Amino acid sequence: MRTFIFAEKFFLKSDVKGPGYLEITDGLFGNFYKEVPESDAKIIKEEGKWIAPGLVDTHIHGFMNHDVMDSDTEGLKVMSEGLLSCGVTSFLPTTLTSSKERLKDVAKTIGEVHQEVPGAKIQGIYFEGPFFTEEHKGAQNPSYFGDPDIEIFNEWQEASGGLIKKIALAPERKGVKEFVKAVTDEGVVVALGHSDATLEQATEAVESGASVFVHAYNGMRGLNHREPGMVGALMSLKHVFSELICDGHHVHPNAADILMEKVGHDHVALITDCMMAGGMPDGNYNLGEFPVVVKEGTARLESGNLAGSILKLKEAIKNVVDWEIATPEQAIMMASLVPAVSCKIDDKCGMIARGRDADFIVLNPNMEIDATYLDGVERYRA
Repeated sequence: MRTFIFAEKFFLKSDVKGPGYLEITDGLFGNFYKEVPESDAKIIKEEGKWIAPGLVDTHIHGFMNHDVMDSDTEGLKVMSEGLLSCGVTSFLPTTLTSSKERLKDVAKTIGEVHQEVPGAKIQGIYFEGPFFTEEHKGAQNPSYFGDPDIEIFNEWQEASGGLIKKIALAPERKGVKEFVKAVTDEGVVVALGHSDATLEQATEAVESGASVFVHAYNGMRGLNHREPGMVGALMSLKHVFSELICDGHHVHPNAADILMEKVGHDHVALITDCMMAGGMPDGNYNLGEFPVVVKEGTARLESGNLAGSILKLKEAIKNVVDWEIATPEQAIMMASLVPAVSCKIDDKCGMIARGRDADFIVLNPNMEIDATYLDGVERYRA
């Protein structure tokens, strides 16, 4: 017997439809119907609610007191389960700058466990670093910074079983052009960030194949009228995506609005950059090797600098609508389809489409999440 979800609105890839019924068979999405096509079908009623694709967090370091850098299979499983409460059904566990050996170990651990996690699905790994520069190091350890090295990258990729989908670097490092060309030829997305690069340096990296800017505005040379820098690059270059942290602390809502207006909502990927304190009470935590204090909605190093976030992706989509800088449709797209497309995992997640895994969320009209479904099965209910 087929199951049908009834709801007021459905955020499909092409448009918003509803009220109506979405078919689910054997854990996969079927067609959308205005009326139920058969009388004895099982119907799940979500009266007055909205159905949207499961959210996709492509930049997340930790959650529920676990850090990706712990290289702990049980910790990854806890993260995966916990992310369902955030509306996230797919994610890229994200590393931090560290030693070559430790990063290889983390890659191997994720590669071995990625198909066994019980909740949100691991769709790849995001290597944030270690090819950065010190001027905008953020919560990355500069003692491990270096120039991009394709042989080292290949070691990590081999250890992961080919799971690394994205790697971030600073455009001003030596050998960037050759490295970017080599890894993008292998289908890996190159992101630019933690960088003091000029517009010219960023442009050269993009022309070589880089296509994403890491957490726009944060950890990069700002816009100056004589040197547009990294912010000028992400605002003006074509066919690039910008990650954006919309917690109200990392980026002012007006600055977020300017970016969305300039490049289009379809080129902005909402991310959390969440660290292990996500989903946990205020207190003392670590981000990689650094002690972090979490209070008043922020995670900060002892220096006072922001150290990732404790943002949940479900909060980001509500924030941008509440700030009146995105419609509900745009907000959902920026937290599902756009991040998936930007990391080349949109063949696996990011949209409601026939034949795809039935990973979706149930929202109320206030943009709050009521439920998360994985493979057509309800796994979280608020």
